Amino acid sequence: MGLVLLVAACGGGAGSLAPTTMPTGTSASASGSPAGGCAAAPAPPANQPGWTTAPKAPSVFPTIVNSARSLTCGDNRLLFTFLDPDNRPVGAPDRSATLKLFDLGRDGGTPTQSADGRFVWGIENERGFYIANVTFAEAGIWGAEFTTSVAGGDPEVIRMTFEVATSSPVVRVGQRAPASETPTAATAGGDLARITTDPNPDPAFYRVSVKGAIEAHRPFVLIFATPKFCTSAQCGPTLDRVKPLAADFPTVAFIDVEPYLLTYQNGSLQPVLDASGNLQIVPAVADWGLLSEPWVFVVDKDGIVTASFEGVVSTDEIRAAAEAVK
Repeated sequence: MGLVLLVAACGGGAGSLAPTTMPTGTSASASGSPAGGCAAAPAPPANQPGWTTAPKAPSVFPTIVNSARSLTCGDNRLLFTFLDPDNRPVGAPDRSATLKLFDLGRDGGTPTQSADGRFVWGIENERGFYIANVTFAEAGIWGAEFTTSVAGGDPEVIRMTFEVATSSPVVRVGQRAPASETPTAATAGGDLARITTDPNPDPAFYRVSVKGAIEAHRPFVLIFATPKFCTSAQCGPTLDRVKPLAADFPTVAFIDVEPYLLTYQNGSLQPVLDASGNLQIVPAVADWGLLSEPWVFVVDKDGIVTASFEGVVSTDEIRAAAEAVK
């Protein structure tokens, strides 16, 4: 077994593998984290044993895909993968992944938690990711020790460090859902091409707004995705993964929202860019505090967020979350 130490930062480190980062300067209208944020551990000591040197280069590099500032105190859904030395994704069904977490500001030698990474295809047979449900007791610099092997071969242990923020703008599980005004088929005059870049839209996803679902006390699944303008190429696959489930949950509303300002021109939606040529977010993105897209939320009949999925989500995750609120 080889022990390799890798120091890396969380959030966007995977380049195009990461969910598309929202334009700089976006923020939530209401903080997603508990009031006042959470306490932070002291900074780790310099040259902390076991976390600052590397005896040899790793054969693969673990990469945390969650956007910066989305990981904060409490329960989190950690999304990660592995890259080869040429920056190509190597997550696959036959590659196992487990991890141990260390609060480096408190104790770099004793893990606070162990978890198995559950494999899921982001893009079928092309990009593989791993999901682990983890808990951070406080903010600060944390360490992750990954153990991975391929097809039962010799395991390799690789360490990396990352930051847990004191607060996050993203609306979190357990909080009240913002009553966002989102487009519907009715507001678009029945022409879905005016409100979605999905080439094959399901009309069921545009019948009710977020505000309407909350006022009707109807549970809903909310997807922020733009198949046409999503540079990570993950929005289309995420939306396509969710769409087949709508028919199985007739009491749950499914709502798709384009996260960027768009205008209908010459038969298709086009982005409304700012003076610097950048995409601009719609008000609902600010309401929910999004840091990246795609993103999926599940909300119960009382308007409380019960599940949140950044970037990559499995059919089983969405099905279980919808089943819990139907």
